[in-house]
Formats: sequence, structure tokens, C-alpha cells
Amino acid sequence: MKLVKSSSSILRKFLLFNFFVFLFLGSLTFFYLSGIQPNLVKQRMEKHTIIINNTSNHLERLSIEFSKESLKNFLLSTRFLFQNLERVQFYNITGDLIADTNVLDLDQSVFTKTEVVMEEEIKDNDAKKLSDENTLKNNFNTGTNVNNLKEIISNKKNDEPTVLEVQEGDNLFIKTLGDANIGGKVVGYILVTEQTNEILTAVEERKNFIIRTVLAIAIVILIFLIFLNRYILKPIGGLVAYTESIKAKDESMGKIEKFLNRSDELGLLSRSLNNMTKDLQYRTQKAENSSADLAHEIRNPLASLKGASELLDNTTDKMERTKLIKLLSHDVERIERLITDYSQMLKDEASLSREKMKVLDINNLLKNVIDEFNNTNAVMEKNIKFVINRKNLNGNSLQLFGIENRLEQVLANLLDNAVSFSPKNSTIVIDVNGSKEIISLKIKDLGPGFNEINTEKIFKRFYSNRPEKFGEHSGLGLNIVKSIVEMHGGKVRAINRLDADTGAEVELQLPKRG
Repeated sequence: MKLVKSSSSILRKFLLFNFFVFLFLGSLTFFYLSGIQPNLVKQRMEKHTIIINNTSNHLERLSIEFSKESLKNFLLSTRFLFQNLERVQFYNITGDLIADTNVLDLDQSVFTKTEVVMEEEIKDNDAKKLSDENTLKNNFNTGTNVNNLKEIISNKKNDEPTVLEVQEGDNLFIKTLGDANIGGKVVGYILVTEQTNEILTAVEERKNFIIRTVLAIAIVILIFLIFLNRYILKPIGGLVAYTESIKAKDESMGKIEKFLNRSDELGLLSRSLNNMTKDLQYRTQKAENSSADLAHEIRNPLASLKGASELLDNTTDKMERTKLIKLLSHDVERIERLITDYSQMLKDEASLSREKMKVLDINNLLKNVIDEFNNTNAVMEKNIKFVINRKNLNGNSLQLFGIENRLEQVLANLLDNAVSFSPKNSTIVIDVNGSKEIISLKIKDLGPGFNEINTEKIFKRFYSNRPEKFGEHSGLGLNIVKSIVEMHGGKVRAINRLDADTGAEVELQLPKRG
């Protein structure tokens, strides 16, 4: 259920965001569309107002009387003034029509007499159409399709034109009523009528453009939603299910194998999460095994302590008691060493992931570690010598990327083991070899060597086959060496020396600086 809530929550937020965006844009579009037609009508009204003012100026300049006969002659002589208009009407001060361009024939050729009389049968459909057109024209001419003109005139404000929008079928007419002002006096009114279907066309075009744009945006958003859900949200849901399965320790709950081969960021995230999970599982398993191994290792000295303490309580012989006390001290030392080394190992493993690597030279590392060992009591008491042989370098550098103190710890552990098992007055040989890709170090001693046929087991935790050194070695040293070397991308192996009668040889292989 958590997965569904997480995925659907993103979708809901995205859809809600787009809804409010569309609502906002829709509001702006509504106001925009609502303002188109009024703005265009206003432009026509301003044009009509100019015509009305110009007509009034002509009447005043030509001293035309505002009467039927005078206006008729005026219209006949100035027909060019109104040729682009549908109709111009003149009303007296009381609102009576006294002149109208529709009742004048501005083209006198229509009165030419013809001798030919043509008869044509009018079909029913044509008759109905003609009847409808005549009705429309009559209605338009008489003004029955608008409010009563006299009432409009009576309510008209001085010096302000009145605009009427008349929708007749598919046609839009703009009517502008203005004052006929002659000599500074309103002598009547002029009504200019113009068919303005282009306004309807302009509004319709803008409306269709916006609808097409909205549909295109909606399709794009839908495609993006499908892409978002399929290629992003579902994979994220799969990753969430995978993490939940890790938490619940139920691998059937989520799998991410199908995302690992993706080349995008989700593929990178999936691989990173998969590697991190494997590393976490490895560390968890390693910690569990280490805890079990530590408990097992402590159990032996504890059993010895118990047995020795019981014998000590029942023994009166002084020599026997001294022997038992020494055994008790030995077991306590063993337990202390196990706990100390184990705690240090856990701290080292935790700090390894936080420390940064840098360019190191293996010669400097060896010199630093050997200089420290030359001043230790064990080396001075046994008179141990260290010899470094550099072979087959062929000009190859001995630089690598690593954590300085960790690699010094590796060398110190290996040299410590070699010194511990080397006889007095012996030599520990360190062979250094370098190729184009690998740096090899072989640490050879003259000790008893390994009894194990499979020397890989000496790198296991708490492993030790040196009973005489029981209290001095916890069995963690070589295991720590292996962990640090592998963390640097290298390998470590151990064998009995082939170039001497006795002795052990431990080889480190570390990748060179790229």
C-alpha cells in the first residue's frame, strides 16, 4: 500500500498542478475571448462616429436643411461618402425617420427603361427563401429587431454615441446612433449600420486557435504523463518495493533486475542501490560470522579458565598452583587480545569506507615500516635483517592509489608475522616487482612455514596454527591484511618458500596508479 500511495501521490500532485494551470489559463482565455468582440465593436463605433461627425460637418458647410427633401438630394449628391456602409438613416429630433440610403438608388442606371419583360416561375423553396430574405430586410429596415428607436433616443446621453449589436442569423450588424450637430445645435440623429461578419470570423478564428492549442497541450501532457508513469514512477515504485523487501527480508516483494541494464539515471540508481545492498548484506553477514567466531574463540579460553580455577581451588601443591596461575594468566591474556583486536578490526573496517585514497610510492611505504621495525625489541633481540630486492622494474614506477596508514598496517602485520616465526640471526627478504599494471611484494622468512595444504585458510578470522604463540596472536592479523588488500583492488596469497629449505612466503599484488 505504501508503494501505491507514493506513486499515486506524485501523479495526483502533477495532475492537480496542471489542473490549476489550466484553470488559470482558462480564466485568462475566457477574459481574452470576452474582450475581443467588444474591442472590435468599439473600433467600428469609433469609425462610425467619425462618419457621423463628417456628415454633420458636410450638412453644416453646405447649408443643408435637416428635412426629407434636402437630405434626399444630399444623399444623391454625396453617395460616395456611404459606399462602404450597409445603411445610413437620418432621424429628426423626435425620432421619426426622414431619410434612408436604403430607399434611394444611388446608381441611377437602375432606372433605365427596358422593353424586355421576363417571366420566371418561382419554385417553392426559392419563394420561401425570398420571403425569408424580404422579412429579414423589412425587419432590419423598420428596426423591429432592436429596441424601440424613440425610446433609445430619449434615453441617449448628450454627445455620446449609442452602439447596438444586432445578430440576424449568421450576420452581425453594428449600429451606431449619433447626434446630427449643426451650428452647435442637435437637429436630429444619424444611425450608421454596417454588416461586420468579419468580427464573428475573427472571434471564431481566435477561439478555434485557442481550442486547438489547448488540445495540443493536453495531448502533450497526456503523453508526458504516460511516459512519467511508465518510465519514472513505476521504476521508482519498483525500487521502493525492493528496499521494502530488503527490510522485510522477503526477496519476492521486489526485484530490480529489469532496471539494471538501463543506461539512464534510474539505471545508475538501480545499480548503485543493488551494489549498496549487496555490500550491506556482505557486511551484515560478515559481522554475524565475526560475532559467532569471536564467541567460539572466547569459549575455549573461558573453558580453560573454568577448569584451571576449579583445580586451583582444590590444589595445595605450590608448583602445581604456580602452573595453574600461569595458565589462568595466559587465558586472560588471550581473551583480552581477542577482544582488543576484534574491536580494533571493527573500527578499521568502519573507517575504511570514510578515508580517501591518494597517490603513494611503495618504496616510501616499505622504508617507513622497516625503519620502525628496526627499532623494535623483537627485531633487535633476534638480530633480524631486512633485505629489499627490486627486480624487473624496467623503468616502471611503483606508484598506486591507496590509503597510506592502511597499507602500512598491511606491511606491518606481515613483517610482524615474519619476525615472530623467524629464527635468530636470520634475514627477511622483500622482493619488489613492477609491471605495467601490477606491483608485487613478496615477503619471505626462514621460519617453519605452513603445515596447511590449503594455505587460504590462514586468512580466515581467528585462525592460528601456532600454539606456542597462542597469547600473542589473535588470528585476526592476516584476515585484516586480506580485507585491506581487497579493498584496494589487490590480492594476497601465502605459500611455503620454494627457494629455501624452510620458510613462508606471502605475496601482495596491488594495482598500479592508472
